[in-house]
Amino acid sequence: MTKTIIGYPRIGEHRELKFATQKFFKHQLTEDELLKAAKDLRDKNWATLKATGLDQIPTGDFSFFDTTLDTAFLLNIVPKRYQALGLSPLAEYFALARGYQGPAGDVKALSMKKWFNTNYHYLVPEFDADTQIKVGDWQLFAQFKDAKEQGLNARPALVGPYTLLQLSRFLDGKQAEDFVPALIDAYSEIIAKLASLGAEWIQLDEPALVYDQTIADKALFTSLYQPLLAHKHGAKILAQTYFGDVTDALSVLASLPFDGLGLDFIEGKANLDLVTSAGFPEDKVLFAGIVNGKNIWRTNYDQALATLAQLDQVAPQLVLSTSCSLLHVPYTTRNEDQIAPEELQYLAFAEEKLTELADLDAARNGDNAALQANETLFSKPRYQENAAINAKIAALKPEDYERQPARKERLALQAKEFHLPVLPTTTIGSFPQTPAVRKNRAKFRKGEISEEEYTAFNRAETKRWIDIQEELGLDVLVHGEFERNDMVEYFGDELEGFRFTANGWVQSYGTRGVKPPIIWGDVAGTHPITVAETVYAQSLTDKPVKGMLTGPVTILNWSFPREDVSPKLSTEQIALALADETLDLEKHGIKIIQIDEPALRENLPLRKKDWFSKYLDWAVPVFRLVSSKVQPTTQIHTHMCYSEFGDIIEAIDALDADVISFEAARADLTLLDILHDTHFETEVGPGVYDIHSPRVPSEDEIVTIIHKILARLPQEQVWINPGCGLKTREEPEVLASLKNLVAATKQVRKELAHESQPTV
Repeated sequence: MTKTIIGYPRIGEHRELKFATQKFFKHQLTEDELLKAAKDLRDKNWATLKATGLDQIPTGDFSFFDTTLDTAFLLNIVPKRYQALGLSPLAEYFALARGYQGPAGDVKALSMKKWFNTNYHYLVPEFDADTQIKVGDWQLFAQFKDAKEQGLNARPALVGPYTLLQLSRFLDGKQAEDFVPALIDAYSEIIAKLASLGAEWIQLDEPALVYDQTIADKALFTSLYQPLLAHKHGAKILAQTYFGDVTDALSVLASLPFDGLGLDFIEGKANLDLVTSAGFPEDKVLFAGIVNGKNIWRTNYDQALATLAQLDQVAPQLVLSTSCSLLHVPYTTRNEDQIAPEELQYLAFAEEKLTELADLDAARNGDNAALQANETLFSKPRYQENAAINAKIAALKPEDYERQPARKERLALQAKEFHLPVLPTTTIGSFPQTPAVRKNRAKFRKGEISEEEYTAFNRAETKRWIDIQEELGLDVLVHGEFERNDMVEYFGDELEGFRFTANGWVQSYGTRGVKPPIIWGDVAGTHPITVAETVYAQSLTDKPVKGMLTGPVTILNWSFPREDVSPKLSTEQIALALADETLDLEKHGIKIIQIDEPALRENLPLRKKDWFSKYLDWAVPVFRLVSSKVQPTTQIHTHMCYSEFGDIIEAIDALDADVISFEAARADLTLLDILHDTHFETEVGPGVYDIHSPRVPSEDEIVTIIHKILARLPQEQVWINPGCGLKTREEPEVLASLKNLVAATKQVRKELAHESQPTV
């Protein structure tokens, strides 16, 4: 065995799974038809993997929504509120993922969080007093049997018990240790069953080991695996890590009878020094993550082979692999016709990375044809530097990163400027991208309509939604973003230095795909981007309309970044372009400007010691660079969602925005306690309902949530809004939800007004 991968994309080369599940949700496909569509996609993936000569092919990496949810569902970690619905297994699974509102009941979806340092989202399993762990028959065994029947050397994979516990939520006073015995029994049963079905190797994903590990963490890991590995039922167990190094955990991994260890040598750069200095266990196979699974640039074969040469000295049993699952990159460059061939040759998507593994394997065996071609590619410059933008960055001074006067003084001036009611209502920015909106964009891109016709349609939608917002009674309006596709791709398309794919879809959550732009070279702005549409929307109403920008850190983190310069430099280049845009909006009368940074925490280093020195010390000031020159009366908003923000709350306050909105209602509102305890100064819009679920929150439900918010924060600091943008939702549910949001807010305002009246 010489080469394998950790996992492969699953939404389909042309997003087939997305469209099939959408039809299923609309009752246009039966369960059997959806299962057939999923099998067709898996079969196609397996055929691709087999054709490239992989020695082992992972199974269990395919999912209808999320593999962490798959593992929880397999183990019956399903709260009673979902079981009580009495749905079919597939419908119950989707109820956990999306919520359910129908004849069987009304439940919210599980919480959603970012998967480590990626833009992929996982569903957070819930353990409570009623949790009864037992092995079911969900996906894992059937997929493995199917692969074996097709003659594949399959390696079943699932989330390991340690990472499952570390990523889960515990209720009713329960804690991780309470479920260790049951998990040992369940995973032992899974291993036994897979072994009986013919599994030679079984992959247990344990990426949580790349975080800082305490003594208690390592004890928990050992308490799970010591008994589990005592009875492997003839199978070999691979502990697979990714996204970082195992500095704190290698000794524990080495001491346990794992048969293979998967280590990342791309993001986990310290792993190389670790194994070359401390040594690698002779009784284990090293699955070396040598091809980048998260970025789209060609591998430099000379550099990769040099790393492998060092590993050969300490690990005689070596298997070439990817640094992480290829889930995080598009399917193939074969589908790209928008990027010139001379540039496309520098890119490697999932399918091309399979070829890279084969090339590296061949080079290690003396076949240097591919190596020579790769050396030729890397011997010539890829782009020409933009000296002007880099000169501007070199000339920046400390005061360029600071806004004056202090926020408290600004907020007082803004209160007089806007005269907003207590608990002002707004939305995050986007409204539904209906089939008509998408069709209009597609026709324009195909040249079937003129730019004037395209703009006229979008402005008609903008006017319709301004009227809707006025009728609903929202206080601060948005133009709806009908001219925008993805929030990052839209800005990248207007800036110099980016490249764009035609079919470079990557899974974000569920079956939702995004098409990240590629930061090709130096980034610069050349013209206003959002001014015309925002000014048009503002001309339709006397209420303030927010200008909507995607922040520089999010544009970097949700793009495929360069590897030849620092992330800080690319982000500063983006920030200078957005600073010009901010001043253009202000000059044209837009007095509230939202600079979204949902990905701020996403790229936070996984080791706490690196949080500030390697990231926040530059990322926070770069955000301030965008808005440092606006007037005190111009109100700066930002937005964040679906990450653990509590541990960097002081850095978020240091962004020096005037208002921040974030997702909160889906979780347990503990972030609000942190805001209270840390004396958070920024005004806050905690999302009062979850937009990633199609269910409509009732007025009473939102009233209850607002009361919970006001129990933690002063009313003067609070805004009311949904948890995120509304582009992915259907129009009827958006209208119903916003109607209830406004009605609930008015109800609470009446209560507050009554409470403030003097008693006689």
